[in-house]
Formats: sequence, structure tokens, C-alpha cells
Amino acid sequence: MYAEERQHEIVTRARELGRVSVADLAARYDVTPETIRRDLDSLAGRGLVSRVHGGAVPADKLLLGEPSVTAREVSSPEEKLAIAQKAIGLLPHREGLTVLVDAGTTTGRLCGLLPSWVGLVVTNSVPAAAVLSQQEGRSVWLLGGQVRGITQAVVGPPALETLARLRVDVAFLGTNGFSVAHGFSTPDPSEAAVKRAMVASAREAFVLTDSAKLGVDHLVQFASLEDVDAVVTDSGLPEASVAELRAAGMRVEVA
Repeated sequence: MYAEERQHEIVTRARELGRVSVADLAARYDVTPETIRRDLDSLAGRGLVSRVHGGAVPADKLLLGEPSVTAREVSSPEEKLAIAQKAIGLLPHREGLTVLVDAGTTTGRLCGLLPSWVGLVVTNSVPAAAVLSQQEGRSVWLLGGQVRGITQAVVGPPALETLARLRVDVAFLGTNGFSVAHGFSTPDPSEAAVKRAMVASAREAFVLTDSAKLGVDHLVQFASLEDVDAVVTDSGLPEASVAELRAAGMRVEVA
């Protein structure tokens, strides 16, 4: 395949998925990561994509856009499972533990991994509630409110009012981007409000995110690095970035 053809496909794929990674593209086209980086740099120079850590996003989606649940579900599945498995190891071993699970495809991987000593799961994710409710002996609360079609997340005043009255042991949150300077962020103000309320309602709050989201700042910050207890990410995060986050006071758990 010629470089021009490959680059055209990369732009199309970025628009369909909302994000592409160097590793995934190198494997897909059987070329070196360096070749893909040159492709992405060329496309970025022409204004067709925006470079982010580990890959690229469509140029018009850097700050405001967000891919659908369907698109995100097929992106980096192995990394997301590894992150979820690592996150489960952070749970205290205590009967009757209460856990909050945020909407998202990485946090969604937790649903099939939660141990038996978790007594109650509270979530704003319609897909997560559907999965968890089928598990024998599992108590599940689905927050009330408006469902955002693109993320299948429940948002709005009823969800916020419920969260304000809750005190749970652990919250697992997703994010669309994070950086040392601006913390954790997401494109939608209503989802940011729910995430912020989740952090406030939990004794411990962990953010689950793939490494490609480092350095990406979206419209609304929902937490600073100091607001959460740890970030759980994959091994694609460079050592220098891990060191920078830890120097800023962030506990980093690498799957």
C-alpha cells in the first residue's frame, strides 16, 4: 500500500473511531511505529488530524468531540481489560463494600471482574447496569436522570441529588483526557458534573484511562490530580510521563 492510500485510510479511521493509536495502526498496516508517526505528522501538518500522546484524533474533535460507545468499545480492548484487572486489585477486601462505576468502556470492563465481597454497585451507565443486574447476588443501583445517547451515561439533577446523599467506599471513573496542568476532563458539562459528584461521594476515587489520553485537555475539568487517589493506566505510558505525574503527587498504577 502506498503512503497516500494508508494516510487516507488513517484519516477515515480516526473520524470513525474518534481516536487512533500508533501501536494499533502499525499492527494494522504491518509497518513500523516510526512510519505511522511520520504519517500522523504529515496529516497533522495538513490539518487533517491533531496529534495527541500515542496517536491522533480528528482535527475537529480535539476539544469538543467524543466518539460513540460503539466506536470506543472496539478501541484498545486489551489495554482496557488490563487496566480493569489492575483496578480490581485496588479494592479493599471487605464484605459489603460499596462501589461506584462511572459510565465508559474502560470502567465497563470492571463489571465482569467485581469480587463477591462487593455488596452494592451504584452506576450511571445503562450498559453496566444491564450486565451487573444479571449477576446472582449483586445489588445494583442505576442513577436516575437523562440518558445521553452517545455515551449511554445518566446525567442531570436527579443523578446529582442522589450522589450528594451517598457515601461509598470506592469510585471508579473514566476520563476523556488528562494532563498534569489541567487534571481530568471531558467534553460534556453534564457528564463532568456527575463525575465531580462521584469523586466527592467516595472515600477513594480511582480514574481508569488508557495512556493515549495523556496530554489531551477537553472542555470541562471534573477533577484535579489532587482530587483522586490514583490513576490506573496501561504500559504504553512512557516512563518519563509516569515520573512527571508522580512528581506532581499523582499515584500511578500501571497495568
